[in-house]
Amino acid sequence: MTLVRRCNPTNPVANNLFNDFFGRDFFINSDDYFTNRKQMPAVNIKETEYNFVIEMATPGLKKEDFNISVENGVLTISSEKEEKNETSNEGYTSREFYQASFNRSFRLPKQIADDSNINARYEDGILSITIGKKEEAKPKPKRAIDIA
Repeated sequence: MTLVRRCNPTNPVANNLFNDFFGRDFFINSDDYFTNRKQMPAVNIKETEYNFVIEMATPGLKKEDFNISVENGVLTISSEKEEKNETSNEGYTSREFYQASFNRSFRLPKQIADDSNINARYEDGILSITIGKKEEAKPKPKRAIDIA
């Protein structure tokens, strides 16, 4: 029996589930697939006239859980969190362990990004990192040119 990937135009959700399930090799790095897929936070990057803003959805973490660094023009955001829960009741013990980590890196554009002007803020499950632009990359006001 051969599995064939199908596309159902009336149900895109089923397409994604089907493709996610059958579109990968079960015998090679299946643990990595599930781990990376579930724990890699979603990222939005936007550019304004004066800076870049990276927004990362990381609900359930605290600002102390993050490690943010910049080295050789590469901004790295990482987190590692481990929780252990143990309850005992009437001679029975229940133990639960949870560990999650991620590591994201972004190469900053050398001619534009000012890696000495980076600020981070964590609020309501969103980590926001603002990277200032170099003065020469910021827009200049319009100026009139005199004709000689």
